[in-house]
Amino acid sequence: MNELKIKVCGMRDPENVSGVVAAWPDYLGFIFYPKSKRFVGFEPLLETLAVIPDSVKKVGVFVDETPEKVLEIYRNWNLDGIQLHGHETPEYCTKIQHSGITVFKAFSIDESFDFATLEAYSEGCNYFLFDTKGQLPGGTGQKFNWQLLKNYKGLVPFFLSGGIGPDDLEAIRNFEHPRWRGLDINSGFEIEPALKDIKKVKSFISAIRNSNHK
Repeated sequence: MNELKIKVCGMRDPENVSGVVAAWPDYLGFIFYPKSKRFVGFEPLLETLAVIPDSVKKVGVFVDETPEKVLEIYRNWNLDGIQLHGHETPEYCTKIQHSGITVFKAFSIDESFDFATLEAYSEGCNYFLFDTKGQLPGGTGQKFNWQLLKNYKGLVPFFLSGGIGPDDLEAIRNFEHPRWRGLDINSGFEIEPALKDIKKVKSFISAIRNSNHK
């Protein structure tokens, strides 16, 4: 297994972003869904963008937005990737990816999830993101049963998401899957929505990077 990539999602405040960037995550996520408590707004936050080095990739999170709006924000924010968290079709994902954009497609997992549905998405997505199924789009702050991912036999690499917090290091070290490439963290490290606890983020990323888990 490759070294785990770490994505810190739901960022907004420039000072907070600067603190998280100092922990050297691989990705920062910005949520462009107006109903989210972590909605960053559509206009570029230049002060926030200024503190992000090129080595930390910026991912925009969207829920059932028009492709035109997604591409406009991608350009205006100088993003590096797009995460689709709604009911986007395989054709939608392919259209975004064919614009030369890295595509993350999120899926909400529970006992009834049919992993066969992922096959249609395999050509238009660079990564899947497996999250916990909730009543509304976006994070629930709860974990799903990671053992369900034994049923995922596809080739698209994935990120684990959904309620991951500082106390999950042991579970992370014990989890194995040939397509597992990263972790997506958010509410489990927050002081309040869109404001991360810098110490917890730094400690967690350091622990993951120094782990002997392969």
